[in-house]
Amino acid sequence: MASPRTEPVYLTDEERAVLEGWTRGRTLAAWRARRARIILELDGGATIGRAAELVGCSRTTVGKWRSRFAADRLDGLEDAPRPGRPRAVTDEAVQALVERTLHSKPANGDRAWSTRSAAQASGMSQSMVSRVWRAFGLKPQAIDSWKLSTDPEFVDKVRDVVGLYMDPPADALVLAVDEKTQIQALNRTAPILPVLPTSPAKASHDYVRHGSTSLFAALDIASGSVIAEHHARHTAAQFIGFLTTIDKAVPQDLDLHLVLDNYATHKTQKVHTWLLRHPRFHLHFTPTYSSWLNLVERWFAELTCRKLHGSAHRSVTELKADIQAWINQWNADPKPFIWTKTADQILSTLAAYCTILNHTNDQPETSDLGH
Repeated sequence: MASPRTEPVYLTDEERAVLEGWTRGRTLAAWRARRARIILELDGGATIGRAAELVGCSRTTVGKWRSRFAADRLDGLEDAPRPGRPRAVTDEAVQALVERTLHSKPANGDRAWSTRSAAQASGMSQSMVSRVWRAFGLKPQAIDSWKLSTDPEFVDKVRDVVGLYMDPPADALVLAVDEKTQIQALNRTAPILPVLPTSPAKASHDYVRHGSTSLFAALDIASGSVIAEHHARHTAAQFIGFLTTIDKAVPQDLDLHLVLDNYATHKTQKVHTWLLRHPRFHLHFTPTYSSWLNLVERWFAELTCRKLHGSAHRSVTELKADIQAWINQWNADPKPFIWTKTADQILSTLAAYCTILNHTNDQPETSDLGH
């Protein structure tokens, strides 16, 4: 058998281009570049000893990769697959853990499984239980709140409100209207410590109350801009005052369709009388327990998260000025919230919840949606 020392290496143009690329690549592993240099030196006529000297490795290393390249060309320069540690948990064990999590309770009387109790019951480690739960999106300890509407006109109201969002009437403005009540002017008992490179901002847990305000807001569904004003109370009189503000702010040639919840102040006789004198106003009420249908609630969430959460104010006047400044910034570059779910998709999802309720042993029977 001929010695590797005496048997030259010949590269094709394509192979040479690939290997030269390996030596120049900044994101490739160092071992790949070294193996490429070995083969390139041998292709250039270097002996095994000379290649080892130029690359800075042993003759044994040069001989190994020269032989691997001679046998498998570029594929021979890759690392051979390693067997690795065999799986300790079978697919059947994973399936059993998922089914236990979904369909049973811990023997110790806990409300829901924890990683510790599930690990003891399944014979797995807590870290393995945690990985399986993450893979399948299981959160046994978590509970999301929800409420199924009992409004007898639920279906019709959903179709009405969603229809306004997705296909607004011509020559009209659709406004989502609501009040964010009892916004408190809270001041911390100590100054808020600023953000540091290794630490978030810090605020004292106790605070002093300096009064509250109620924010009336009307979100323009098309543009995302907001009409807003503050009131100390939120009675029918203040609501009529806000309707008057909307009436003055919107050009008179546009009809106004307002999406509202079922708060009592929206339905008083005084409000009804005011509406009769302003026929361009049309009110559309969301079903009971369905505030998620009112898009202004989404805007209130932005206000809470981006401005109110963690803020401090020494008076109601300061709070109102701070909120108004934020609203002015919002209206300078408004972002509309785009409604994408059709009424049929919403009703189909809620019908599926009703089906689950009807087949859950520990829940009372629930009638069909909308009846």
